[in-house]
Amino acid sequence: MTRVHVLLKKEELDDHRLPGKVVVVLDVLFATSSIATALAHGATEVVPTLDGEAARAEAARRPAGSYVLAGELNAATLPGFAHPTPLALVAQGLAGRSLIYSTTNGTVAVRKAAGAARVYAASLLNGRAVVEHLVRHAAGETVLLVCAGSADAFNLEDFYGAGYLVSLLSAAGLPGADLTDAAQAALLLHERADALDCLSRSRVGRMMLERGLEREVAYAARKSPLDVVPVLRDGRLEAA
Repeated sequence: MTRVHVLLKKEELDDHRLPGKVVVVLDVLFATSSIATALAHGATEVVPTLDGEAARAEAARRPAGSYVLAGELNAATLPGFAHPTPLALVAQGLAGRSLIYSTTNGTVAVRKAAGAARVYAASLLNGRAVVEHLVRHAAGETVLLVCAGSADAFNLEDFYGAGYLVSLLSAAGLPGADLTDAAQAALLLHERADALDCLSRSRVGRMMLERGLEREVAYAARKSPLDVVPVLRDGRLEAA
């Protein structure tokens, strides 16, 4: 039987034995939305790092021009880094280059999950592609949908994203799927809320709107325009 559970923040990963489990990380505003967008626009890989220092060290090992260095800390773009939101990254010209990426929550969540059997990055933008992949490859396994959250706090937009994935998993008829109460709660939110309204009313969404990033929030609220499944391999996210 496939068990689907939702973790409300990345810190909850510390309480779970990850070997043998499938982890899907969600950081809708914006890390996993940016990761999916980067790979869909031709980036060869996304290298998720724990912080800016690790990102700079990774960049120093690579030829100039072979990568885009992007990231933020506490919603402020790191000095010398590209702005880390999806549309801003597309404007950097990602085709054929690596994205070295550091964020406060999303990339940290991906790194924390590395001990799982498989780790994916999902968002509203690529939800259907990820779910179709899970239906083919994760039947009978435990699937943890991990909301990145924000500095040990719950984020509404990530929980909504988890609900979208649960709705797609349910519609796809994942064989023998057992939804935990947290997964059921995420599903109920998704069924009763509009994506853009939910993202815009979240704490992070309000902060982004105050900074004039309406286009980025609206873009991240789109459901499944991207057909890409980012999977973690040897510390790098690549298209499955």
